[in-house]
Amino acid sequence: MHRRMGEAVARVARKVNETVENKRDSLAMRSVTEGIHRISLANNELKSITSRFVTTFSQLRELNLAGNYLHRLPEEITSLLHLRAIDLSRNRFRRFPEPLATAPALETIDLEENEIAEVPTDKLASMALLRSLNLRANPVGPEVRLLVRPLVPFELLLSPEEPIPKA
Repeated sequence: MHRRMGEAVARVARKVNETVENKRDSLAMRSVTEGIHRISLANNELKSITSRFVTTFSQLRELNLAGNYLHRLPEEITSLLHLRAIDLSRNRFRRFPEPLATAPALETIDLEENEIAEVPTDKLASMALLRSLNLRANPVGPEVRLLVRPLVPFELLLSPEEPIPKA
């Protein structure tokens, strides 16, 4: 496994050197991107993710985008047929990113510390493989708190309700 990874890195390095030496302004690495299963772009001040990024890494299984400034995802996220886990914690989502509801293999979604108040509970309940949804530190509405087992087959993580201040 490590030998194959080393060979892939060496191929990338040769391609980059060749591109620079020939003074080209673009580099295509399709064969390498197909072997990438995990990407972490956490804490990079990203404001958006492009549809091209998503379609380039078609074999992704885990995507970590925590700690950025994202507020939406491209629809093409549904084309990631192998994506099992996505970390979108500490971003700027105000609504649940609906394309995730139709990503076929998603098991884990982390949306902790966003600004999510609306969640499509009907769509979540139909996500057959979803095992864990983290919505801690979000101002979710009371309807989300009604999503309890056995209504949904996944673990739903929420912050404790704030006590109502006495007048």
